[in-house]
Amino acid sequence: MTGEDRELELERDHVAGLYARVDALRETAVARSATEDQEAAAVWRAEVARLDSVEQGLCFGRLDLDDGRRVYIGRLGLFRDDDGEPLLVDWRVPAARAFYTATAAAPQGVRRRRRITTRGRTVVALDDELLTADGAGDDALVGDAALLAAVTAERTGRMHDVVTTLQAEQDRIIRHETGGVLVVEGGPGTGKTAVALHRVAYLLYTRPHLRTRGVLVVGPSRLFLGYIGQVLPGLGEHSVVTATLAELRPGTEVSRSDPPETAAGKGRAVMAGRLADAVRARVRTPDDAIDVEFEQQTLRLDPATCARAAAEARRTRLPHNQARLLFQRHVVEALARRLVEDLEAIVLTDTGEAIDGGSPDGRLGEADLRALAAAGVVVDDHDGPRTMLDETARAGLLQSLLADPVVQATLDALWPPLTPEQVVADLLGERAGGWSAADVPLLDEAAALLGQDTAVFGHVVVDEAQELSEMDWRMLMRRCPTRSMTIVGDLAQTGSPAGAGSWDDVLRPHLRDRRHLVRLSVNYRTPAEIMAATTDLVTGVTPPRSVRSTGEPPWRLGTTRAELPAVVAELAAAHTTGRLAIITPGTLTEALSPTAHPDLTGRVVVLTPAQAKGLEFDSVLIADPAAILEAPLGHHDLYVAMTRATRHLGIVHPGPVPAELLRVPPRARTAPARDR
Repeated sequence: MTGEDRELELERDHVAGLYARVDALRETAVARSATEDQEAAAVWRAEVARLDSVEQGLCFGRLDLDDGRRVYIGRLGLFRDDDGEPLLVDWRVPAARAFYTATAAAPQGVRRRRRITTRGRTVVALDDELLTADGAGDDALVGDAALLAAVTAERTGRMHDVVTTLQAEQDRIIRHETGGVLVVEGGPGTGKTAVALHRVAYLLYTRPHLRTRGVLVVGPSRLFLGYIGQVLPGLGEHSVVTATLAELRPGTEVSRSDPPETAAGKGRAVMAGRLADAVRARVRTPDDAIDVEFEQQTLRLDPATCARAAAEARRTRLPHNQARLLFQRHVVEALARRLVEDLEAIVLTDTGEAIDGGSPDGRLGEADLRALAAAGVVVDDHDGPRTMLDETARAGLLQSLLADPVVQATLDALWPPLTPEQVVADLLGERAGGWSAADVPLLDEAAALLGQDTAVFGHVVVDEAQELSEMDWRMLMRRCPTRSMTIVGDLAQTGSPAGAGSWDDVLRPHLRDRRHLVRLSVNYRTPAEIMAATTDLVTGVTPPRSVRSTGEPPWRLGTTRAELPAVVAELAAAHTTGRLAIITPGTLTEALSPTAHPDLTGRVVVLTPAQAKGLEFDSVLIADPAAILEAPLGHHDLYVAMTRATRHLGIVHPGPVPAELLRVPPRARTAPARDR
């Protein structure tokens, strides 16, 4: 048996022991989930799910330290049952950090780093690095063989965790100790999304209180959230809520799209002030006194009373619908006082006739008491002037006034109850046609002004954050009052006219300087040949450095507009290796694919540039780049489309090639449509 074979057997035995320990823990958790009370059972069911989630890739690394110890690294921590000795170290603990950050220049006490590859529960390969002083720099790729194998592997249509191949700059961000807002900026292929999701897993491990406060991950589309949906469960985390911005308002259905300029206008922060003004304007003070009929009596409500009641209600700074209740209370109390004054001003004779106007202070005098006694009205025996109604009677009168439909109609006319839909529809003048995505933050703003409850979270992750408008940010900040957030994006990929031009513009109004910006600089996904072809699309930014080259440059192919669908279909049919994304303007998507809901696990999928954000494919075919460039931020959209590929990029353009793509070498139309 060779030395390599012996090492494989050694690791197979150790990993088998780890799985045996997991099986024992699972068996205990299953038993307890069936016998404990309901609350405890839920905890044990969550433990069963956690143990099930690490079935694949339970142990993926080993550190051999200078002091002779061996530390195995995996997806969770396991300990020996008898003495509590660690069998497997969770990748999130400090003892595991050197697995991601140790280099030959800075070995951090590590003599050898071993990467363990498993298939199912069996160890199938080992990859060792001896961290000797060989002159490698601090920015050397850690475990480059495993990393390059991962980034060049065929895509599956779903993102997987990268816990086995995290690089030093990624690990630093994942473990960043800021307690506030961390902004992670990085170009295509730098792993922004993976870093954000692994940071969630790290925070849930190091800050257990977040499990009760909740973590929210916000993505640009349900398609994107489905794409990343396996990452956190694969890291043992099942309790995170994922949502698009529109889904943060349950019950609001987005059924139409706004023109770009309209969406941009709705996204500006000034809309918050306009909505507040619109709500405030719905409260009115009458110019003249109002006669209110109540139980065959006429009560007079004067403008001064209404103005005082409105001022008192507004002074509390409560939302509209809550302040409305105080306004009603103030008005009804005034009406009740006048009704009581009218009642107490009447003094009766022994025969029940009114004989005077009562005492000057409106309370019952001696003559009043004698008359009331003669009329059979019992009044408590105490000194001084008396009132006809005690506190219980007064409270009953207030409730009667509040419940009276005529009184209520009068109050509603002065301070009406409102819904967010009413407020936004009245402001925009759009009462029909459904809601757009740009309307959702307006509805949310209106809901906040009216006092509707909002679910809040202990930590919020925002992906593709550059696309959010100023109003979107207001909606998100309401969901995270503690301002504990991880924000990831790339300003060079902003496609929405309402999106960010700078992080300072959109974040300073909410955070001032309470945020920390970090950058990812290495592109692990996009080959250098493809990145070179994007040089003329985005200016003023430093693109990330690609770590690999495929030797296959992108290509472009000219055709006519009439032939475009047929040419694209021919090229797609010839594609046989990996997954292909056809990225094209929305005007062409229906012609190329009638499917309303793209399937990322299919061999070929048709997407718009907006839908393709954050995704990656083995090959990308861009159809009609000139039409993509016509969008308000079309250069950014085309940049996004070109940088989705891990291997091959082709471009089909009807008519002349756009000037921005002249660097891309042409391909002859007569050439066979071979797989690219």
